[in-house]
This record gives sequence, C-alpha cells and structure tokens, in this order.
Amino acid sequence: MRPATPASPPRRSRIGDLPMRVIYRGLAVVVTVVVAAVALVLVLPQEPDEVAAGPITAPSTPPSSSGPAPAASATPQAVAATAGATPIGSAPAASPDPTGPASSGSVASATPRPTPTPGTSLAPGYTAMEALYADARLPRLPAKVRRISLGAAGKHVIRDRRSGLAVPRLGRPWKTYGPAPFTSRQVLPKTRGSALRGTIATCPLPIEAQEHPRDTALLAARWTLNHHPKGAKVRWMASQPVKDGWMLVYQVTYGKRSSRAAVAVVDGGMSKPGLAFVSVPDAQKKRWRDITSVVSGVRALG
Repeated sequence: MRPATPASPPRRSRIGDLPMRVIYRGLAVVVTVVVAAVALVLVLPQEPDEVAAGPITAPSTPPSSSGPAPAASATPQAVAATAGATPIGSAPAASPDPTGPASSGSVASATPRPTPTPGTSLAPGYTAMEALYADARLPRLPAKVRRISLGAAGKHVIRDRRSGLAVPRLGRPWKTYGPAPFTSRQVLPKTRGSALRGTIATCPLPIEAQEHPRDTALLAARWTLNHHPKGAKVRWMASQPVKDGWMLVYQVTYGKRSSRAAVAVVDGGMSKPGLAFVSVPDAQKKRWRDITSVVSGVRALG
C-alpha cells in the first residue's frame, strides 16, 4: 500500500506572481491610453450633420452695398471721402464689404438723380441743359418749328454798348424807360386793371453761353420766366437763326391770361453775347405785331 501523498498547496494567480511595480506601470499605461483617446475625440472636428443641426447666427452687418455704412463704424478714410463727396446727384459710393477690403473694381448701384428745383442753383454734376430739360415749364423744342418772316431793320435804334447790341427804337405808344435791372428798356403804357405791360429790354447775357446758340437762346427764354407771373408755362411758336445768333418766339400762359414773347441772343463782340427780350401781355395784344419788328432789327454794334 502506497503511502499517502501530501496535498499540493493552492496555486497563486498570475497577477499575484508579478511584482507591484509592474502592476502600477500597467495601470499607468492604461490611463494614458484612455486620456489620449478622450483628447482625440475633443480635437477632431464635428461631423457635417452636427454643424447643420447647430444654431445659425445672422451676420451683424448685411453684405449690401445699397447704402452707406453706419456712422459708428466709419473710418477716417470714410469720413474724408464724405467730406469731399459730391453733393446731391451723384451716385452714392458703394459701402465696403464687411468681409474684407472693398474690391477696386466694385461699382456703386445706379441711383436716379433728383430733378432740379426750378429757380434754385444747380448742384455740381448737372449741366444747364439738363436742368432746362427737367423744367416742366418748358417743353422740348420740336424738331420742326415754324419760321417767321423777318422784316428789314428800322432806321431808328437804341445803342446798348454794354450788351453790344442795337435794337429798334419803336414809336408811340412805346417809350424809353428807366433801364434797371436791364441796360436798355422800352415800355408800353400801363393798362387799367393789370400790372403787366409790354416791355423791350436788352442786357448782357445773364446765363452761361452754350456751344450752340440755339441752346443759349433756350436757356435765355427760361430765364425770362423770372419776369412773368408765377406758374407761367411756355409754348414754342418759332425758332430760327439770325445774324450772329438765334431767335425764339413763344407764348407764355399763366392761369387764364397769357403773353407773347421773344428772345434774340446775338454775339455783339463783348465778353458775353447780348440778349434782346420782348414781352407783350394779351391785354395789349394789338402790339403783338411789334415783336417781329424787334427781333428782325436786333444787330451787333460791331
């Protein structure tokens, strides 16, 4: 009979066989790996679906060039540009792009220029002819306007050396009168119940001369409305060249009344052309025939 074999001692686990420093080292490696994984998740960008699902913030300044930038954000360059800006009419400059410097090729949106107010000074950027065409009191001169037959110049004239013109001196009932604010003047007697009366006047051209004498005469006719009642409107009757200038005949209506008038712009050899102006109200319409006599006899003094 075999002798009994003593029982074997229980086996220790593998971890129990390892030294403690090895265990700690392994735990440190695991912790390092976990921390690195978390950091990697935080650093990586979000998926596109997550960006789309997030809130959308409106831009603080709309990317528009239709108006000026707010005053609070004006730069010294913008202030300097505003100080030298063209007054009215000019198209406003485009606002700078909020996302970066403005492109040198950007163009401001076109803005209609306001119509000049009759009787006010022209703003820079307008021409005298543009203001004329914007004036509702004067229609466009038709391409074909009738011409009138001009008679011979009379023997008796008034010599206006300031305008460089000679104009017919008409007989009674016309008479010479104090020239101011013109440089020569003839008038008809006043009629009862009316402050208006026939007038023939000359003076140096009170407006800027244009390249074409017809345009100068149009501007002169517009200027004469200052000497007609308020609300006067023009209807063109005749337009034609005269020696050294241009002549216009027109009807001026104001309410239920009217006048017949004419201007002749003639180069009299002075620094500015001379203007001859005649107007006769309908209360004295028997003298309307004198208008043709006046414009027929306007001459440069030479």
